[in-house]
Amino acid sequence: MEKKMQSKVKEGKDCIDYCCWLIGCVCTVWWLFSFLYQFLPATLIGFEVVESPGLRLDREGVKGLHPVVLVPGIVTAGLELWEGRPCADGLFRKPLWGATLPQILKRPLCWLEHLSLHNETGLDPPGIRVRAVPGLVAADDFASGYHVWAVLIENLARIGYEGKNLHMATYDWRLSFQNTEIRDQALSRLKSIIELMFVTNGYKKVVVVPQSMGAIYFLHFLKWVEAPPPMGGGGGPGWCEKHIKAIMNINPAFLGVPKAVSNIFSAEGSDAAFFRAVTSGILNFDYLGLQTVEHVLRACRTWDSIISLMPKGGETIWGDLDWCPKECNKSEKREHMKKHFVYNSTYKCGDMPKGLHVKEHMKYGGINSFGKAVSELLASLLTTLDSESEEISSEHSTFNLSCEDDRTECNEIHRESIPKVAKRKASKGRTDLDLYNFVAPKMMKRAEVHFSHGIAENLDDSEYTHYKYWSNPLETMLPDAPNMEIYCLYGVEIPTEKSHVHKPSPPDKYKHIPFPNNSSADEGNGSKLQNDVYLVGDDERVNILSSGFMCAKGWRRRTRFNPSGMATYIREYQLRQRSSVLEGRGLESRSRVNNIIGNTALIQDVLRVAAGAAGANIGGDRIFSDIMRISERINLRL
Repeated sequence: MEKKMQSKVKEGKDCIDYCCWLIGCVCTVWWLFSFLYQFLPATLIGFEVVESPGLRLDREGVKGLHPVVLVPGIVTAGLELWEGRPCADGLFRKPLWGATLPQILKRPLCWLEHLSLHNETGLDPPGIRVRAVPGLVAADDFASGYHVWAVLIENLARIGYEGKNLHMATYDWRLSFQNTEIRDQALSRLKSIIELMFVTNGYKKVVVVPQSMGAIYFLHFLKWVEAPPPMGGGGGPGWCEKHIKAIMNINPAFLGVPKAVSNIFSAEGSDAAFFRAVTSGILNFDYLGLQTVEHVLRACRTWDSIISLMPKGGETIWGDLDWCPKECNKSEKREHMKKHFVYNSTYKCGDMPKGLHVKEHMKYGGINSFGKAVSELLASLLTTLDSESEEISSEHSTFNLSCEDDRTECNEIHRESIPKVAKRKASKGRTDLDLYNFVAPKMMKRAEVHFSHGIAENLDDSEYTHYKYWSNPLETMLPDAPNMEIYCLYGVEIPTEKSHVHKPSPPDKYKHIPFPNNSSADEGNGSKLQNDVYLVGDDERVNILSSGFMCAKGWRRRTRFNPSGMATYIREYQLRQRSSVLEGRGLESRSRVNNIIGNTALIQDVLRVAAGAAGANIGGDRIFSDIMRISERINLRL
């Protein structure tokens, strides 16, 4: 017995040593690449450096005219600690998010505890205060060598921008949008900053540049600022027309992203899925008694911002199993014998069983499916949750929703209930919400208060004056500002996750992850399914339907969503994979280092508009994708 005990202790130490060794190797390689990136000349390996757009425009005599406000998206702005638990001693006003790798390694559970919000209120837990880092430094670099806004800020400085006419509107991206005002008065401060910059810069209108979730955050602001108090900011009609020249949305998530739903199920997007596939032994290791991804999921489910990114518009926008906005091309059609049945919040190429003859193109329809089976059956051949709703509802009432730690999603789903959800082959419409309520009831209860994801029937109805509708472009009207311009700027031709393969979790593990990603679902090199994630060629982070539809159709010219007929423009940018670790400094690369924000053509567009150009002056629409055809296939009443 003593030898067995010693053997077990030795195995445990070996596992810990292996983990520490691997982490050390990863960190060493990261810092080495960071050193090469920062200090070695890019021409050393023959890479041709692209001239900075700011330098080129400055040489042409272009100077900044309009003040600029940058609005970061989810997870791209820093958070710092103002009050914490004893485990966080020494971290006062130190970053908990952004350049936080040492803190994660030193005290991972303490770090997650302080990033979690109260699971009932969506605000601060008792004894913890984490706040957004103010200023440009909050979001210029996420970590060493991982630029976010730094490249754009540097180019703006080349044509004369500085602190008096350039501002970063940081906010706590974990909170619901209205809660950023309730707790931090973030919307009021943004209103004051825009008014101040307008006055101190010769009464020049402001150019606002939101990114990703920041686009729907600022959409919420547009309604809030003109709405009467106490719910709104009291600016009154005409405030936006007076103070804002243009809104240049960078890869905006107007209609949501599939990753948001994946976060509700398993907290695993494409990046996590990749690392889980190659280092499954580490990620599945029960560190301090808690499975790693499970603990991350519990923290993420306290962030209301994830709810704001859930897909909006349902079947009308995203399609179902019988149709979708985008038809398969010939190569996709040939992939109809796929083996995996997938969950999908956007659209995907369908798979049909042997012997079933289909005369029309396969569609990218279907939402939320599980298990290994034939993918994309016709809706008439599938069972939905409708017939089982009463059964699941009755079982749902028996879930254990009590927990000593009320900062996290604590319900433990009965194991026998999971197969009853996983066995159904698809869900659509309202049954999606049934499924989300089944998996994360507390999170969805908060969501009902702060967000809505439908399509408005009558925008003049007083119901839509409530703030829960303000961040959904399908349930709110743009302000009466006919001279204001809206741009949708996003990249194309970079793999973007659109769906995930899920499987029921083992009965004795992961009580809070009933449907983890199926890391064994991989169809090999060249397939759209890699490490349980289906990919399409969009903007890497946001699907083009979400980024481009409103500018292509929903707001194009005068519609019920854009009653004043303000001009909208689509500007797409062809991104490409980097061919070397140093190529990130060339401004045509994809998002890993410089992000779409670092793309040369995008930076040039932003600088020219900030210098006074209108959409027509920079060429109007610039489209490489089939976003216009996709938008026309969507039958939305305008």
